[in-house]
Amino acid sequence: MELINPANGRVFKEIQEDNANSVAEKIRLLKKHQKIWAGVPLNERLAVISRFGELVRQNKEQLAETLTRETGKPIQQSRNEITGAHNRIEHLENQAEKWLAEERVSTEGTTLELIRYEPLGVVANISAWNFPYNVGYNVFLYALAAGNAVAYKPSELALLTGLSFQALLEEAGLPKHTFEVFIGGAEVGSQLLDNDIDGCFFTGSYATGKQIASQLAGKMIPLQLELGGKDPLYIMDDIKDLEQAAKNAAEGAFYNNGQSCCAVERIYVHEKVYDEFLGHFVEEVNSYPMGDPMEGSTYIGPLTRKQQPAYLLSQVKDALQKGAKVLCGGSISRREGFYFEPTVIAMVNHEMDVMKEESFGPIIGIQKVKDDEEAAKWMADTSYGLTAAVFSEDQERALRLLEGLNVGTVYWNCCDRVSPNLPWSGRKNSGVGSTLSYQGIRAFTQPKAYQLKLGD
Repeated sequence: MELINPANGRVFKEIQEDNANSVAEKIRLLKKHQKIWAGVPLNERLAVISRFGELVRQNKEQLAETLTRETGKPIQQSRNEITGAHNRIEHLENQAEKWLAEERVSTEGTTLELIRYEPLGVVANISAWNFPYNVGYNVFLYALAAGNAVAYKPSELALLTGLSFQALLEEAGLPKHTFEVFIGGAEVGSQLLDNDIDGCFFTGSYATGKQIASQLAGKMIPLQLELGGKDPLYIMDDIKDLEQAAKNAAEGAFYNNGQSCCAVERIYVHEKVYDEFLGHFVEEVNSYPMGDPMEGSTYIGPLTRKQQPAYLLSQVKDALQKGAKVLCGGSISRREGFYFEPTVIAMVNHEMDVMKEESFGPIIGIQKVKDDEEAAKWMADTSYGLTAAVFSEDQERALRLLEGLNVGTVYWNCCDRVSPNLPWSGRKNSGVGSTLSYQGIRAFTQPKAYQLKLGD
């Protein structure tokens, strides 16, 4: 398999792919060693995860450079991701013992009733390239803490980062064959799912998630899917500092080139403040430096996938044909590599792909609305249900709107934020199941009920 640097489009490394035989052998080894790992006391498992976190910190610069070379993520944003993902480790250090502990439910007469939380077994983690530390930690560290072995298939666009996870986990004391990396594309992923696994946790697109769900339908194992989004943000007319609101909204839309499942993908602005907000927003986007992702000052780097610039250009052309106006950007950059100009489109509506279909890039449509009722109508007009945000001075007003939206996470005066203390979940085409919070700790377990007769 050839690894391509998105910043220049050139191959920088070749790596041997797995095949059906190597996939089956890795699963066999995981099955064998999972039982050993599950027998390790929880405090010792957590100590390995803590040591892994320290090793990641010690090697942050090298790991950030690897991530940037693979994905095109600007180097400072790679550093930010590595640093920020550590809060998952802190969450496990502080909460795992509480939520994995045996529960004494009650004593009915002379019968003691208990719940114990056992590991699933071998958990397949088919992960994503856009935030491999964040979305990876959400699954494989929590799975390991619960006593599972992990069949980790990184995206083929972040393979070296996935292999670094394995190396550092083993250096931290994780027994060999408790975490195995599966190298390859969709075919290897399908081979992994055909094997004897005990659970699957996938992060990626709706189309792939649907395919995985279909393939696993007969296995009767836990399946969680963290899929895409078309996340809306509404600017109410009572905002006092529109300039700051525009800066916050722009960051939510363009951070990591908009390649985030919870990035702001469409913005609605009350007609009373629409023109002023647009001015501040375009000014902010125009200030973002585009360039070499290895340069610390770069904010907009290349897109990770070669085909994405052409897809974004098709959204721009569709919007223009239907009456929209491009305020900045709108074209594939002439730079070497997979660059697309940061793009703001006004005079948009829900006849346009940019307001309906996931973009996953540095492009945003901004639509004028007359009131909160109209904003809520358009915010709900989507097949996705990941996040939604409202910026307002009035919390009660904002919450009235947000409470009516069928999404997993809502934000008031913030956006594009994930906390390990809260469940991360999608609705509709944005997925099923939850990671993070206590629910994400227990997601990698299966409860066993004990009814113990103590005497007469």
